Amino acid sequence: MKKKMIAVILMAACAVSMTACGGSGGSKAAKVIEIDLTDEDYAFGVDKDQPELLEKVNDFVKKIKEDGTLEEVCDKYFSDGEPQAVASAELDTSKDQLVVATNAAFEPFEYTQGDSYYGIDMEIAALLAEDLGMELVIQNMEFDAVCLSVGQHKCDIAMAGLTVNEEREEYVTFSEPYYKASQRLIVPGDDTAFDKCTDAASVEKLLNSLTDKDSIGVQSGTTGQFYVEGDEDWGFAGLPAKCVPYRNGSLAVQDMLNNNVKYVIIDAAPAEAITESINAVQ
Repeated sequence: MKKKMIAVILMAACAVSMTACGGSGGSKAAKVIEIDLTDEDYAFGVDKDQPELLEKVNDFVKKIKEDGTLEEVCDKYFSDGEPQAVASAELDTSKDQLVVATNAAFEPFEYTQGDSYYGIDMEIAALLAEDLGMELVIQNMEFDAVCLSVGQHKCDIAMAGLTVNEEREEYVTFSEPYYKASQRLIVPGDDTAFDKCTDAASVEKLLNSLTDKDSIGVQSGTTGQFYVEGDEDWGFAGLPAKCVPYRNGSLAVQDMLNNNVKYVIIDAAPAEAITESINAVQ
């Protein structure tokens, strides 16, 4: 299921990449450096003007953590479970609906196949809507717009693999965290520069030896972009390499394999899903 979805994204990546798939560098594999560069919490971003919804979401998060439901959902994507399709109703203001803002290009947390949504966040969204007795509406948009749409009261809640951060709290109130996350580095399969690294400090030392002639791909608006560019609110000093934002991580990794960026930095779970699927079609 996941590999099939990523393969579709890869075809789009080939169409827009400056070097066609199968061209110079296009046959290389990608690999993830299995070292956490950051320590993050994912949470849901709730409309600031809906404190009752926040309370219900927090109660729901606590419940699914305690009764094992959250673990069961995660196991569908990290183990051998079967991902479950999630349908979105049409927006209808006359109905009692839970409107969820997401960016469905962040496997395994949210992605699409056909008219259905899949992913950890999407299955949680369906369970949350059921728990609230509401109809689920999913609004798929660019990642940069997810929190903004909630802040503008166009959506009730943002569920998009969101790292808790003060900057985003200008637009939403975060729920209790539900998932521990981190940033990981993706490199070409034949790159050995980081093979002897044992911790984040040793990886960062090599990354800081890059220059502005080097470039690192990220998914636009995500923690990876702030990590590369540097951001005081996030506590990131930044890297000397040029940051190149992409609509999604798959496009960034494909462009890396086409020699258009040197490395990619993205959240750990998507990094694993993307590289596994890309390597399967090389």
